[in-house]
Amino acid sequence: MTRVAAIDCGTNSIRLLVADADPETGELVDLDRRMVIVRLGQGVDRTGRLAPEALQRTFAACREYAAVIKEYGAERLRFVATSASRDAQNRDEFVRGVLDILGVEPEVISGDQEAEFSFTGATRELTGREDLAKPFLVVDIGGGSTEFVVGEEHVRAARSVDVGCVRMTERHLVHEGHVSDPPTEAETAAMRADIERALDLAEESVPLREARTLVGLAGSVTTLSAIHQDLPEYDSAAIHHSRVPYARVREITERLLRSTHAERAAIPSMHPGRVDVIGAGALVLLSIMERVGAEEVVVSEHDILDGIAWSVA
Repeated sequence: MTRVAAIDCGTNSIRLLVADADPETGELVDLDRRMVIVRLGQGVDRTGRLAPEALQRTFAACREYAAVIKEYGAERLRFVATSASRDAQNRDEFVRGVLDILGVEPEVISGDQEAEFSFTGATRELTGREDLAKPFLVVDIGGGSTEFVVGEEHVRAARSVDVGCVRMTERHLVHEGHVSDPPTEAETAAMRADIERALDLAEESVPLREARTLVGLAGSVTTLSAIHQDLPEYDSAAIHHSRVPYARVREITERLLRSTHAERAAIPSMHPGRVDVIGAGALVLLSIMERVGAEEVVVSEHDILDGIAWSVA
C-alpha cells in the first residue's frame, strides 16, 4: 500500500482524498475524503480573472487540507486544478499561493487530462459488472466545464466543453449581482441553447450515442440522486452506484428550475454552496440524457479525485 493524497480544485469546490492505494489489486481505501465550496470561478467568465475573495477562500481550504495531509502522513501529493484556473489571467497568483501552503505546484491540466482522470476514477470498479453494458459514457459536470469520455477499459475518445453549473448560472441567471429566483422561461431556454451547442461540439469528437451505460459524476449529479432517493441528509454510501431513471431526472430538474432559493435550500441533502447552481447543473444532465437517449444515469462518487490518486500511486 502507498499512502497518497489528491486534491481536485475545480470552479465551484476544492476536494481532498487521502487514501491507501494498492496498484496490484486495484484497491483504493479511503482514509479521508472531504470537500469545501470555495467558488474559485466566481466571476471568471465575465472578468477573466480570479477574484481576490475567491482566492482567499481557496487558500483557507488549502491550509485546512495541509493539516489533514500532515496528520495522515501521506507520502505523495498531487494537486490538480481545472477549468477556472485554466482560464484566468492571474492564475500565477493562484499557483504561488498553493505552492506556499502545500509545497506543490497546482497542475493546471488540459480538458483531455481531466477526462482521463475522471474516466479512470469512475470506471475502475465498474469494468467487471455484467449488468452494465459497454462502452461507458462518463460525464463529469463541473462548475465551469463538462467532460465527456467514451471507452471500455480505457478511454477511446474525450472532449471538454465550457458548460458547467457555475458558468451557466453566472452567464444566464445573474443580474446586477442577484440570481434569478426562480429563473424565467426565457433564461432557462437560453441556458438550454448554450448546452445544446456544447453537446454539438462534444459530438464532433466523442461518439456520445454509441454509449450503452451513462455514468454521471460530480456534485450536480450526486445531489440529484440524493433528491431522487429523498435522503434525510447527504449519504455518500447510498448515492454511490445508485441509478436515477430519466423520468425522475426530468421531474427533479423541472422542479428545481421552478423553485425559489429558499425552497431549494430546504432540501435536506442540498449543500448550501449548490443552492444557486443546482438548477443549471441538473439541466446539463437532463440535456445529455436526452441527447444520448439514456434511460438512466449510474451515479458515481468516485471521479477525477480517485483518478488523480491512482496517478500518484
